Amino acid sequence: MHYLGRTALSKRIFTGLQPRRLGKLVAELAGTWMASEESRLRERRGHERLRAPGAGPDHELVFADRVIVTLVTLRFQLPHAALAELYRVDRSTVTRAIREVRPLLAARGFAVPGRPGLQLRTLADVFAYALAQGVELRLDGTEVQVRRQEGHCRHRRRGAHPVGRGVPAWPHA
Repeated sequence: MHYLGRTALSKRIFTGLQPRRLGKLVAELAGTWMASEESRLRERRGHERLRAPGAGPDHELVFADRVIVTLVTLRFQLPHAALAELYRVDRSTVTRAIREVRPLLAARGFAVPGRPGLQLRTLADVFAYALAQGVELRLDGTEVQVRRQEGHCRHRRRGAHPVGRGVPAWPHA
């Protein structure tokens, strides 16, 4: 199905990429994602697939949409629920898609304009490149609110966290 999400969000203003580059990025990451997805499914099943590839239910978000949603989230920090509305899927579908695609983007690294073949894979790489090239970096310190599930951590009960209750936060020598 083709929803407003892909039509609007695939534009350069949202992804930061020209459509041709977005297509190349999707094609580059698709093989790695498909391999990891197949591995995940094989582990869950406990055996090799019984049906041919492509059999069974389709993903609610095709891989291209997963990449687009991830890029838009990284660029604008839009709430997952808002993106889910645009694609007419559940928020958890968007969250899962972003959780799957972010490591692929991180492993790929970031291309440097005008320097083909140069990929900055870590923050240390970015700082080293900026220092070597005399580039001034500006860090965005915007606070991003994170919603946590109730009872996710065993210490999350009111007053039960060890820090501040007479238990030191680190071991003393």
